[in-house]
Amino acid sequence: METMFTAQSTVGEIVAIFPKASDLFKAYKIDFCCGGNRPVAEALAEKNLPIEDILHQLQTMYQQSLEKVEKNWLEASYTELIDHIVQKHHRFLMEELPQLSPYVTKVLRVHGSEQPHLVQVHKLFNELKTELEQHLVKEETKAFPLIIQFEQHPTKENEQAMKEVIEELVAEHDTAGDIIKEIRKITNDFTPPFDACGTYRLVYNRLEALEEDLFTHIHLENNILFPRILANAK
Repeated sequence: METMFTAQSTVGEIVAIFPKASDLFKAYKIDFCCGGNRPVAEALAEKNLPIEDILHQLQTMYQQSLEKVEKNWLEASYTELIDHIVQKHHRFLMEELPQLSPYVTKVLRVHGSEQPHLVQVHKLFNELKTELEQHLVKEETKAFPLIIQFEQHPTKENEQAMKEVIEELVAEHDTAGDIIKEIRKITNDFTPPFDACGTYRLVYNRLEALEEDLFTHIHLENNILFPRILANAK
């Protein structure tokens, strides 16, 4: 396994390469913004924290983020595909949305007066957060159980209920997709100003990562799960 981070890697470099590292640094009260130019060993030693243990945590988190599941989802069972969507994409959103929210607010508070587009970024992010949180609940408590129910008991009644909720989900996917596309447009393809601070860059990096995961999530449902189950309903 390639060692991505060493004791001499700066805190800022680590977060730039691996934005999710900011959550670990935040938990240990390590400043990755204004103090981002310090070697991680120095920042950890100042807090009397175990350098090797935390470097190992960072490396493990980074390696896990690179792992890709190579699977033909067109051949998987509905239950297996749904479980993958929930465990990978729903879990990511349920963790990432509340963790990213305070950073988006902080960037607005610090830089919003000079860069008014951040007001819109903040507004759109919170709209997206609300939309997705409600959407995940609907999928897990209503839509996915209806799909499994139809798979097991393909009655006309179950088919109609399933079709109706799938239509709702596709419309909600369009809404979420439009919001993140608008954020990309406003942020100039998630490109921070040349003199942006670490937190500013962190927000843009993580918004882009959120977009990538969201589009994969929507693809698995709109282009694989829903067409397959609807084809079997005919």
